[in-house]
Amino acid sequence: MSGVLVTMETVVAAFGTRTLLDGVSLGVGTGERIGVVGRNGAGKSTLLKLLAGEAVPDAGRVVQAGSLRVGILAQDDRLSPTMTVRQVVVGDVPDHVWAADPRRRSVLAGLGLLDRLDDTVGQSSGGERRRTALAALLVDDLDLLILDEPTNHLDVEGVAWLASHLVSWRGGLLVATHDRWFLDEVCERVWEVVDGRVDAYEGGYSAYVLARAERARRAEVTESRRQNLLRKELAWLRRGPPARTSKPRFRIDAANALIEDEPPARDALGLRTFAASRLGKDVYDVEDVTLRLGGRTLFENLTWRLGAGDRVGLVGVNGSGKTTLLRLLTGQADPGSGTVRVGKSVRQAMLAQEIRELNPQLRALEAVQEAGQTLDVGRGKQLTAGQLLEQFGLPSARQWTRVGELSGGERRRLQLLRLLMGRPNVLLLDEPTNDLDTDTLTALEDLLDSWPGTMVVVSHDRYFLERTCDTIVALLGDGSLIMLPNGVEEYLSRRRGLVDAADAADARAGTADARADNTSGAPNPLSAGQVRVARKELTRLERALERLGRRETALHAALAQAATDHGRLLALDTELRELVAEKSRTEEAWLAVATDLEDA
Repeated sequence: MSGVLVTMETVVAAFGTRTLLDGVSLGVGTGERIGVVGRNGAGKSTLLKLLAGEAVPDAGRVVQAGSLRVGILAQDDRLSPTMTVRQVVVGDVPDHVWAADPRRRSVLAGLGLLDRLDDTVGQSSGGERRRTALAALLVDDLDLLILDEPTNHLDVEGVAWLASHLVSWRGGLLVATHDRWFLDEVCERVWEVVDGRVDAYEGGYSAYVLARAERARRAEVTESRRQNLLRKELAWLRRGPPARTSKPRFRIDAANALIEDEPPARDALGLRTFAASRLGKDVYDVEDVTLRLGGRTLFENLTWRLGAGDRVGLVGVNGSGKTTLLRLLTGQADPGSGTVRVGKSVRQAMLAQEIRELNPQLRALEAVQEAGQTLDVGRGKQLTAGQLLEQFGLPSARQWTRVGELSGGERRRLQLLRLLMGRPNVLLLDEPTNDLDTDTLTALEDLLDSWPGTMVVVSHDRYFLERTCDTIVALLGDGSLIMLPNGVEEYLSRRRGLVDAADAADARAGTADARADNTSGAPNPLSAGQVRVARKELTRLERALERLGRRETALHAALAQAATDHGRLLALDTELRELVAEKSRTEEAWLAVATDLEDA
């Protein structure tokens, strides 16, 4: 289907006494990829349900094209608990039929469901059910795809896969999400739901930030704090490394004019110096820790040191032990062997994924004041509990609402503020961006920019990690913790390399089994197709060895130049050891493939 898919004409929609949409008119066409943003409760989900035909407006009308095939991923779970993943995603189609379909196979693999096809929905976790519902939509032949928070419960790898998949989506696409990297990567337009209207912006998240900042400047808005936050975020987007602005769809001259006097997001050296005065030189020393859980080895001879002012992002595959590592630092988990030493001056605070129980009878303001009255936000400035709540999207009238009547996202904000009000000097944050809208995330990042202390963040939100952390480390599931000088992009590259290596190993194992099964003793050569695949793999490995060799030479040169810089030497030495190990694995793979070709 081509052309306009669905239109909305002067639509009014209310929830209780609140008007969410007031006279809104808009449309979605084939090939359009639109991101929907706005504060929690602004009406994003209502807008999506109206366009999908699942809700009726109080006034106005929504018109869908004839025979429109539309699918929606809602925030609520709609799957039958008795069905299996296989039944939900591929129905009764025989295995040999759907397995021959590249789209179905790619979707199931990309969402990590290939080995869970026979699991029933009722026995699956919330994240697995959500991935199952998403897979069922992606394998269908739809004209309009509507996704409400699709990146929830996906790890960094899964989010990257979903983004690459949706970029090639041929129908219309509407995505409500708080994942700003995802918005920039996938969407070509942004709709902001605010004050009953829908404001449209061309481009992804970067262009949206610029347009908002320009509008604020032209209108001479008096909300200086809000305007300054926009300028600050825009400055970070413009000055950051290319990976953070891979699609700079905003005008460079206009952006530079707005940020010419804007200082860097944070004074890293000043914060580190101040943190050292509060923490001393010892924060965490993890030495030779080996931890096994449920028959699996999470960490093996793990050594990791965290110093004063370190801001570290932690990524890894699901089940690799990210949350367990945070629990080791807090003493909530005991290492099977090895030691975890905590500095004497450490006052740590951990934000867990689950929302801690708050007294439901307390008012929101009282819940924050219970932890502290004011917070020092740098440069001699302090904010009261009420001002912080205002900054985090709870206006003064809402601050007197009882905790039990707040939404999950609002309670999450109270958790964060109570944590900061306790004045810790070490923050351990496990998925802090859950249930937070883009404006609240920006406010949190601004607050953390002036926070002096050591911080470890576990998150699937790539934008938040790169915005708040100076270093990225990864758990790859092999028991080790590695530093990633090139950040999340390097993590994804390493993961792709591990998957390729595993596939190659499986192929070699299959060849060896076939030879062992040849009881006649006669040679069992590779087929012509297998020979072509093996030669391609050999060429790929040879190129990888050349690249690794060049990188090794460059690292040796860098080590010679950094002879007097101890910190730099340690970082380069760690990278070199990892590179040598990777080169050794690649050489072994090359030798195995070359042997197979010789025998053929």
